Amino acid sequence: MVNRESSQRPHEDLSVWQQAMSLVEEVYVCSSTYPNDERFGLAAQLRRAAISVPSNIAEGAARRSTPEYLRFLSIARGSLSELDTQLQIADRLGYGRVPLDVKTRIGDIFAMLTGLMNALQTRETAR
Repeated sequence: MVNRESSQRPHEDLSVWQQAMSLVEEVYVCSSTYPNDERFGLAAQLRRAAISVPSNIAEGAARRSTPEYLRFLSIARGSLSELDTQLQIADRLGYGRVPLDVKTRIGDIFAMLTGLMNALQTRETAR
């Protein structure tokens, strides 16, 4: 019997997507303590960048070509770097230290994205 739900959503089986989803939750928790005047500023930008990571992984996984998939993974990696920078800005502004587990998760996701991209490029080159 085919699991139709899983086959319709190939991104959900990816560890990198699962980790990115957890990162979104962590960013929401971290940014919820920011000052009210940052609600539509840095906090909102952090959340958008965090959401962009798993969203682009999912969109790339749904594409029908490896080059398109790679492009969306590259966008996800860019959003992850944007998020990392914004968290450092929040730290410098005194909005709260970035928890070590969030920093670690960002590094892990970046490495996972790079590994997935390398594997896809190798597979594409072998064709």
